[in-house]
Amino acid sequence: MGDSVVRSVKERDRTFANILLNTAIANVTTSFLWFALTFWMYLETRNVIATGVIGGGYMLIIAMASIGFGTIVDRFRKLIVMRVSALFTLVMFLLAGLAYVAMPDSTDVSLTSPWLWVFAILVLVGAVIENMRSVALSTTVTILVDADRRDKANGWVGTVQGLSFMVTSVFSGLAVGFLGMGPTVVISIVFVAVGYVHLLFLTMPEEEHVVASDAAGAYDLRGSLRAVHAVPGLFALIIFSTFNNFVGGVHMALFDPYGLELFSVQMWGVVFAISATGFMVGGALIGRFGLGANPMRTMLIAVMITGVIGAAISFRASPVLCIIAAWFFMATMPAVEAAEQTVIQRVVPLQQQGRVFGFAGAFEAAAAPVTAFLIAPIAEAVVIPWADGDGAAALAPLLGTGPGRGIALVFLIAGAVTVLAAAIAFATPVYRSVSAEYASTTGDAAEETGDPAHV
Repeated sequence: MGDSVVRSVKERDRTFANILLNTAIANVTTSFLWFALTFWMYLETRNVIATGVIGGGYMLIIAMASIGFGTIVDRFRKLIVMRVSALFTLVMFLLAGLAYVAMPDSTDVSLTSPWLWVFAILVLVGAVIENMRSVALSTTVTILVDADRRDKANGWVGTVQGLSFMVTSVFSGLAVGFLGMGPTVVISIVFVAVGYVHLLFLTMPEEEHVVASDAAGAYDLRGSLRAVHAVPGLFALIIFSTFNNFVGGVHMALFDPYGLELFSVQMWGVVFAISATGFMVGGALIGRFGLGANPMRTMLIAVMITGVIGAAISFRASPVLCIIAAWFFMATMPAVEAAEQTVIQRVVPLQQQGRVFGFAGAFEAAAAPVTAFLIAPIAEAVVIPWADGDGAAALAPLLGTGPGRGIALVFLIAGAVTVLAAAIAFATPVYRSVSAEYASTTGDAAEETGDPAHV
């Protein structure tokens, strides 16, 4: 069982704020170096295979490792997990720096260069391990934040994610362009080290000893499945969130090509930075107002809104509409993420939450790339040729003219499917069972004061 120490709300909030700040530094730093690596590899090799391999490899490794991350989080104290994760990332980035120094003159870098791939793999592994902190952070919310305020805490987590995306979008390219890859690696190492040292000074007396868990080994898939199936409808909730990511894969595959038909490459980076402020605002609004009495209902409404906005992005090939729609799309997404987090934190015992979050992360990490790999060739071979040929006249009044209308048609279909799926979900027994399970725990365990002993 957990410890009996329960500090005041203000003290626990201060600790949570420090952990959130530390996570912001970690997210910004690893995303900064990861995006910089992608830009740099393309500039050095002029080969999209290089960026495709490291991008696909990144998502694939996260999908494979997430359950292992969850198992570790359940078996060890959360701060210890965060410290080990930060230290491991620091070591990987240091080794990556040494590999970069040992690399031949960048003018000779090619896909056949072993040093290039050693450097890339070390950065990749360091960035993947940082994701273990995200699982630990979700369980830390359960420990430090009272049940009736967790939706708001999850909203602030979304704000941090939006901040890291915005900073990364703007500064990774600038760093590679103006400073070069070497100084970019040094900057990342320094900030990872700062974050690690900061973690050493944080304490969380609510979990001086890890909560007793039935997690076994280093990759407890069976325990993850058992924990998910213990809550009626939880697996379906994860599947639905995964479906939302499948649709998100459409935008992953096609949004850059669509945007580059409307904007210059320089302006497209700015558009991403502007839209990322929407994620921050959406997270902050949840942090202020919460998700309402039924986060499941809020999540489905938010999914329907993202479907409508995702379709509206494509109307009339308008740059202004694209910017506005992208901003509102990003502003709505934190509600979907925070709702899933809040439900799991309420209905799953703390000693199993790491594996449940890891299980959900594995599904969601794998979903978008799968869709991206499927939709891109279909769009290229079928939809775009039809939209530019026989269907051009029919599509023009709604989607405008130009080479982007085929992609716009895919967005329109994906948005309609998203709205329809969310509407159907409202009528399912799963929606009712998960909502009832969430409501039934509202008054349990002395309102879940943040003491992990209650589970």
